[in-house]
Amino acid sequence: MVLYSELPVYKASYDLFVSIFEYTQHFNKEYKYTVGEKLKNETLEMMVAIYRANTRTDKKELLQSARENIEVIRLLFRLLKDLKQITLEKFVAINQKIENVSKQLAGWHKLSV
Repeated sequence: MVLYSELPVYKASYDLFVSIFEYTQHFNKEYKYTVGEKLKNETLEMMVAIYRANTRTDKKELLQSARENIEVIRLLFRLLKDLKQITLEKFVAINQKIENVSKQLAGWHKLSV
């Protein structure tokens, strides 16, 4: 079994996690402690689901949970763009990371079905 920390999807998720911490420190106070914390929690939950899926033979439920987390993250970033908390440039950059994780989770989920 591959160590979870060596999985490409885990590495991409961790990269996304770091970016979220970097972005949230620049949010207005109102959004930093609401949307920012929700983003951090969703990303952490997703990473835990990835770790757990890597250790189980039946991965479907955990991978579905991780896929739901990434969609919530995607939605929250769209909200932040609309609320002018991130620039269009940052929105595009973070969306590329989100899409990378999303595609990897979808592929892994498809293999586990």
